[in-house]
Parts: sequence; C-alpha cells; structure tokens
Amino acid sequence: MSWRSIPCLMLLFAVLSAGCRGRAPYEDKSVEQLAGMLKDSNSAARGQGAYGLSLLGSKAKPAIPALITALHDSRPLTRQNAALALGSIGSDAAEAVPALISALDDSEWTVRRQAALALGQIGPAARQAVLSLKRLTRDRDTLVRKAAEVALRRLEPG
Repeated sequence: MSWRSIPCLMLLFAVLSAGCRGRAPYEDKSVEQLAGMLKDSNSAARGQGAYGLSLLGSKAKPAIPALITALHDSRPLTRQNAALALGSIGSDAAEAVPALISALDDSEWTVRRQAALALGQIGPAARQAVLSLKRLTRDRDTLVRKAAEVALRRLEPG
C-alpha cells in the first residue's frame, strides 16, 4: 500500500465506521447543520461536515465562510474536504479564491491538490490564481502537478 492512499483510507474508514450505526453522520443534514459540524471539537466531525457539504454542490453556498475558515483547520482531511466542497460549489465560491490560493502552499500534498482542483472548478473568477498554479506545476508531488495543470487548462483555455 502506498502512503498516498492513507487519506483515502481514512475517509473510507470514517464513512464505513459511521455506516455501522446506520448512516454517515453527514447524511440528511441541512447546510446549516453541516456548517455547524465544521466548528465541532471532534476533528472527525469537522472533516465529515466538510465532506457532507461537498456533496451538496452549489446548495452549500451559504457555508462558504465556514469552509474558508476550515481551510485553516489543524487536520489535513478537514482542509482537503473544505477545498473539495468549495470546488463543488463552483463559480459561486469566488470569494474563497484568496484562501484557496493560500492553500496551494499547504504542507500536505492532498490539500494542495484539492485546492488546485477547486480553483479550476471555480473557473474564470479564479484567474488571479494563475501564477500560483503555474508555480505548483513544479511541485514535488506528481498528483499536485497534474491538478495544477488541469486547473490551468480551465483558467487559460486554448
């Protein structure tokens, strides 16, 4: 097993563990409830709240301020899931662009990768990230470099 699969395994474990109780903790929750989970003292709950918001797409727009705050969480999985959620909101998450640009410098490759992908999903409103994404194409991690390239193609078509 590769060390790169650890974050995915952590999320899978969290989902499967929650499934033992019948459903995942983020299921059947409102945007407000999921955003509230981002403030929970339990780090697993924060990560699950961010992941739950990522499943809602543009409906999670009211949670953007909480997701921006979550990009600074102590747990990488919460930061990664916050970027995932912001990306799933799409162009409506333009106010998160500066925070996502900062996340491109995260110490965890999974967070850098997800922040790059989110910027690409936000689209033209994230054009101010182009220079940072170009720098990220030289990242030490291959998956981060590829994510930056994907984002740049979305921000600089043609």
